[in-house]
Amino acid sequence: MEKLIHFIFLVFCSASCAAENITVVYGMEGGSISVNCTYDPWQQRWREKSWCRQLEEKRCVPVVSARPFWLPFPRKRNGTTSIRDNTHRGVLTVTMEQLKKQDAGLYQCKSSSLGETSSLRKVQVEVLTAVLETQMPEEPSAVQGISSISSGANFSAFSIIAVFLAVKFMVALLIFLTVLSLSVCSCWKKRETEQEKPSWDEQQVLPFDAARDGISPSWGSTA
Repeated sequence: MEKLIHFIFLVFCSASCAAENITVVYGMEGGSISVNCTYDPWQQRWREKSWCRQLEEKRCVPVVSARPFWLPFPRKRNGTTSIRDNTHRGVLTVTMEQLKKQDAGLYQCKSSSLGETSSLRKVQVEVLTAVLETQMPEEPSAVQGISSISSGANFSAFSIIAVFLAVKFMVALLIFLTVLSLSVCSCWKKRETEQEKPSWDEQQVLPFDAARDGISPSWGSTA
């Protein structure tokens, strides 16, 4: 609810600031912001520039003032706020560091000379609170116990399945090797048998060769 109210306030402030020609600058708590205020370097180089906080309608309290451009150190600091005047480009830069919630408010870049003051820029500074990491509530011990048991059961089931698949693979490999070895042995035995037993063609060679040489085969006769 508080964040919603703050958001509505920022939207309303942005709309009203836009209507009044006020620049809204957002910064995180503990962070920093930089604001550039431009001016005509030829007309306002000699004028004194400052950064002030608007507390009332006609009262702007000075926070930090820029050094004259002829001094060697153009940057000036007051606490966590520093200011630097670049008279060649006509840019007045204000930096606020280590922002706090109380730093939020309406500020102005002002230029003054001989009692005459003019506003260079009006800035509404908004400091946002850093969003903390949401911590998850601790689970009850019973839920944690169930979760650990469930994870243990899943691991056991996975181990059993892995062992079963490994055993199945080993059995299949053993069967394959056994069949392969039996096939090899059978082939070798068949080959040895064929080498020991002469074929029918080899048995018929001798008679035909004898007939060609004029030698008749002798057949046994009985007297």
